[in-house]
Amino acid sequence: MSAVTLYSPEKYLELETSATFKSEYHDGKLIPMTGGSTNHNQIIINLIAFLKFSLKGKGYRQFAGDVKLWIPEVRRYTYPDLMIVRGEPLYHDGRTDTIENPTIIIEVLSKSAQDYDHGDKFSAYRTIDTFQEYVLVNQYKQQVEHYVKTAEKRWSFREYNAIEQQLFLEKAPFEISLADLYNEVDFTLVEQVRYAPSTKA
Repeated sequence: MSAVTLYSPEKYLELETSATFKSEYHDGKLIPMTGGSTNHNQIIINLIAFLKFSLKGKGYRQFAGDVKLWIPEVRRYTYPDLMIVRGEPLYHDGRTDTIENPTIIIEVLSKSAQDYDHGDKFSAYRTIDTFQEYVLVNQYKQQVEHYVKTAEKRWSFREYNAIEQQLFLEKAPFEISLADLYNEVDFTLVEQVRYAPSTKA
């Protein structure tokens, strides 16, 4: 069995600038990310359109896709689908492609990563002091899971699965109906899971 190559955070950032696909960084290991889907992309577009309008001039910033999150306690870089920051972003080491202080994180679930988004990734996110709200959007059916921090190590949970329901964020002045969230999403599409090439030496 070949040894796993470990990388420093600096080497990871260097490699990521010229990589043909994105990878997460997990305390020395590079974890290739899978490709997206049209449904995944459509949900993100719908969210960004409503977020931009709702939060304009209210002291929040939104970041999507290519902006990384550094989680110092677990030494991890991730690419959340959407991050909302209350106030100004805290840039990691002055890098404008990486922040450290999300208030809200939204992930669109894929079949290949949904267990990770529910489990290990959520655990890592919870080590961030500013992180207070987590939304998981299913791209295969009308279902949204919503977690809100209520006290130290305590989170409330609510599920949405009816098209007429409204998703209300508690840590930002934003709401969206499931009808608008899933506008132009086609549930008949079958996801083709595409794994990125191995980064092993």
